[in-house]
Amino acid sequence: MHNYYPKKHNYFIYILIASMSFVFGWQATSYGLIDGEAGVIDKEVVRESADMNLFWTVWEELQNKYVNEDLLDEKTMVYGAIKGMVGALDDPYTVYMNPEESEEFSASLGGTLEGIGAELTVEDGALTIVSPLRDSPAERAGLLPGDIIFRVEEDFTAEMTLFEAIMNIRGEAGTDVSLTIIRDGEDDPFEVTITRASIDLESVSFEDLGDGLFYISINQFNDRTAIEFNDAISQIILEEAKGLIIDLRYNGGGYLDISVDLLSYLLPSNSVAVEIRQKDESENSMMYTNGSQKLLNVPLVVLVNEGSASASEILAGAVQDHKRGLVMGTASFGKGTVQEVETFADGSSIRMTIAKWFTPDGRSINEVGIAPDIVVEISDEDIENEYDRQKQEAIEYLKAF
Repeated sequence: MHNYYPKKHNYFIYILIASMSFVFGWQATSYGLIDGEAGVIDKEVVRESADMNLFWTVWEELQNKYVNEDLLDEKTMVYGAIKGMVGALDDPYTVYMNPEESEEFSASLGGTLEGIGAELTVEDGALTIVSPLRDSPAERAGLLPGDIIFRVEEDFTAEMTLFEAIMNIRGEAGTDVSLTIIRDGEDDPFEVTITRASIDLESVSFEDLGDGLFYISINQFNDRTAIEFNDAISQIILEEAKGLIIDLRYNGGGYLDISVDLLSYLLPSNSVAVEIRQKDESENSMMYTNGSQKLLNVPLVVLVNEGSASASEILAGAVQDHKRGLVMGTASFGKGTVQEVETFADGSSIRMTIAKWFTPDGRSINEVGIAPDIVVEISDEDIENEYDRQKQEAIEYLKAF
């Protein structure tokens, strides 16, 4: 994926998208299998702390006695062993992909993608919806954040890897996929049939609400976001703006650096945007706004909900900590980790959690989320009447200035 903005760090915020395989950027690096100066492993230390002889004992037992010789593909077995090792970390954001999966992953990032348009993660071993993308087949079908996908067609997701589940849900536009959903508050699982579609989500949308109030909805933090956000801001500064709403609801994240770029329009130059803490404390760092401030004094409301994750939470957390504006809605998703992708010489790759991020005041929101300054719930009646109570409450709040 081409990045229009140079990445200041080798980080990305990672969220999984069912319709699009995996989406949102990373700073990919390319290494050979760990060996030599780039990443030295003391194999003797490994042997002392873990009985690697057991691995080879099992390998030899399979080679000597397993009855279905045609299944003893050594390359497949090695990839499976690595998947098992990575999977043992029980971190849904750390995943090993063989060359075929890596190629599919990369291909999914180019051009228009096809599927249902729902962001996925794994929580407590269950395939869980982070949020449906706006105006996507998933949203139109009524899927909600927190829904558990129990089955895809007749196959149980508990028996799939995350990648396998995503690939089963993806598919050609116009085709149907049947999902069995478990929802909190519902007594029984229920089935939803969704027609897949081409997903080409607008990154930023802009609306003049009248009376000097403006509304910017940010749907992703991708390559286009900073440019589109700048275009929207440029329109606002030509007017006598009296208030701005930034809508991050159902925004599952994207490039970490892009969230910092957007904060740079809203906060004074050199303000702390986010803190990154790594395993090696000497590599911990603060990321600062870059001096693009254009809307420092316009009253601001940031809308979030349970589908706002990662880069969305970085922006909302910084606005809240710097008391730049008000965060309104419901508690956000709670993803406070950072991932990196490394591609190996054979074409396989690993996405690995390499850091945790904290708000400017040092808060970790991981598995907690951003608590809004003002909680505004959306009721079933609001949904039935297509009434956006959170947006309307934000408008009323800004009118008071």
